[in-house]
Amino acid sequence: MAVTKQLTGAAQALFVSALQPSDRPAPEQVRHAIVTSLAAYRDASGCAAKMAAEFGEYPEQAANRMRWALDLVAA
Repeated sequence: MAVTKQLTGAAQALFVSALQPSDRPAPEQVRHAIVTSLAAYRDASGCAAKMAAEFGEYPEQAANRMRWALDLVAA
């Protein structure tokens, strides 16, 4: 999978959303979560800042969630 800036931004937005892997979200739920997060944090940079604030000291805990987010947005 080639990771583009757009893909990364969408994954960051999904990462900071309330969706959980256990929700097994449908594509429409994923799109809605991305749009909602981008609006809440103003853009992908805001989502990245939220990620850093939440997981900056423990990046290993964020790895599984980011893999999940990347897999969903790449699908």
